Amino acid sequence: MDDPVTAEQTLDQVTILFCGDSGDGMQLTGSQLTTTSAVYGNDVSTLPDYPSEIRAPAGSLAGVSAFQLQFANHEIHTPGDRPDVLVAMNPASFKVNLDKLQPQGTLIIDQDAFSERGLAKAGYTENPLDDPGLASRYRLHVVPATTLTLTALEGLDLKRTAKMRCKNFFALGLVCWLYDRPLDHILDWIEKKFGLNRDVAEANRRALKTGYHYGDTSEAFDVQWQVPTAERQPGTYRIINGNEATALGLVTAAQLADKPLVYSSYPITPASDVLHQMAQWKHLDVRTIQAEDEIAAMGATIGAAYGGALAATGTSGPGVCLKSEAINLAIMLELPLVILDVQRGGPSTGLPTKTEQTDLLQAMFGRNGESPLPVLAPASPKDCFDMAIEALRIAVRHMTPVFILSEGFLANGSEPWRIPSVSELAPFQIHHPDDPAKFHPYDRDPDTFARPWVLPGTPGMEHRVGGLEKQPVTGAVSYAPQDHAEMCRQRAQKVERIADYIPELEVTGQQQGDLLVLSWGGSYGAVFTAVQRANRKGLSVGHAHLRYLNPFPRNLGDVLDRYDKVMIPELNSGQLGLLVRARYLRDVVQLPKLQGQPFRVSDIETKIEDLLV
Repeated sequence: MDDPVTAEQTLDQVTILFCGDSGDGMQLTGSQLTTTSAVYGNDVSTLPDYPSEIRAPAGSLAGVSAFQLQFANHEIHTPGDRPDVLVAMNPASFKVNLDKLQPQGTLIIDQDAFSERGLAKAGYTENPLDDPGLASRYRLHVVPATTLTLTALEGLDLKRTAKMRCKNFFALGLVCWLYDRPLDHILDWIEKKFGLNRDVAEANRRALKTGYHYGDTSEAFDVQWQVPTAERQPGTYRIINGNEATALGLVTAAQLADKPLVYSSYPITPASDVLHQMAQWKHLDVRTIQAEDEIAAMGATIGAAYGGALAATGTSGPGVCLKSEAINLAIMLELPLVILDVQRGGPSTGLPTKTEQTDLLQAMFGRNGESPLPVLAPASPKDCFDMAIEALRIAVRHMTPVFILSEGFLANGSEPWRIPSVSELAPFQIHHPDDPAKFHPYDRDPDTFARPWVLPGTPGMEHRVGGLEKQPVTGAVSYAPQDHAEMCRQRAQKVERIADYIPELEVTGQQQGDLLVLSWGGSYGAVFTAVQRANRKGLSVGHAHLRYLNPFPRNLGDVLDRYDKVMIPELNSGQLGLLVRARYLRDVVQLPKLQGQPFRVSDIETKIEDLLV
């Protein structure tokens, strides 16, 4: 009898979802497949999904950890909608994620985890693998992954629990074989990560290769898939997530300005990793402060900016609440600094690991008095780099604090990023006046309305600082009603004039017509892809994406007027919609989503068709 031959088929793209318990190493598994696929030459986009209940009991529904990635032979903008492959390492992850899998998608299950105890923790009274319909709905592969891993690791001086942790590398190896991913990069990473502990390194190597060879020799898989490489602009690439890109952008801005950078932050999910990244770059004149609380972090940032450094702080929505009083002080002092808000779901502690666009109104108005600030929002993980530079550039050019609204989806999601050369980046223009003749601390640049950035201790250029209202020009404390009114007007006008220095809003798809979909933040990829699909169906739809939220681009009103309807999808209850209605007196169709999860392309696509078909 002839040996069965595994067929090879080519795909343009594939979406894979790894899921298991929060201790099963799903994030590590997903990140290694991401990097491997990027090195192979595919475009990649990811969605790590951590449990909100960090200390949820092992095997429980609340403790499921997942990592979704899409890789393709063309440019992609999302981590995919419904996965083509679901790898479920235990009953809880199976129960939580099965409905996401495409019909006839590939379902890989660790059979050993479906014990009586494991089933009970997930709320099963019967084993779902006994359902005869499961194999008809999906390409089902029930694999004794734990047993095969433990067998492969026999003879190593490791406890059983340590060996059990290696089953994620078995799953990774199996998926690498299924999609013809080379193991070289992963093996190199294992050596670098665990090389000092030879048994641990060997255990992970064996588990990875065992999974790969299982796919090759088990005769359980009748198809091996190929996803060819994508065409890319020439250059040097790396995988980067939003937090890494933000940190690199801030450091790069400081280098372009030839200034020290001070980053002061209290660790808070999901912004903590920016502080971790910053701590690596002391050799680039980066000073990091792990503050005792959010208020102290903001105070140190103000002090650094006053002293002449480039200054930034990072937090999430609850931290912004605590920083608000000090942010007001920075507004009145008119100091250049950046406030990074990596948004997360819910009020208070809410959903600390889940993504939402929750804080737009807080960034716009969440302070006392008339206190406007510029607000920027990156569109993708790699765009966090560019917007971090842009935020500091605006801060020093206009002498104002600047908000960056990142979000959990961007912070933890990753994609390939072409590393720019220094020649592609414009240098900063910073001037510290040192001539006391005719100096007034609140004189303003006629174009930007920025006041001078004088270094403390400059002879003859002393001036009073603080949170009391100022007299125009002199900066003297003043309670005169007309002085208060004038200073409020000047601070507002300064922010409004930023619109003269930012690009106009661009539209993709139909330049005028039935519907404009207006997006901001991390929803860019899903909306862009949905509008592309709608255009291919012959629908008259355009897409505009806002990276500058205060002030809006000069031409936003004109763009809105070119369409019969405007739809705004947001991961909140409609905050941008509220602002657009108020500013342009234009009704909008809102598409809110408040589930701690990013938009799927299908969410947007369905709504477009509901409006136009």
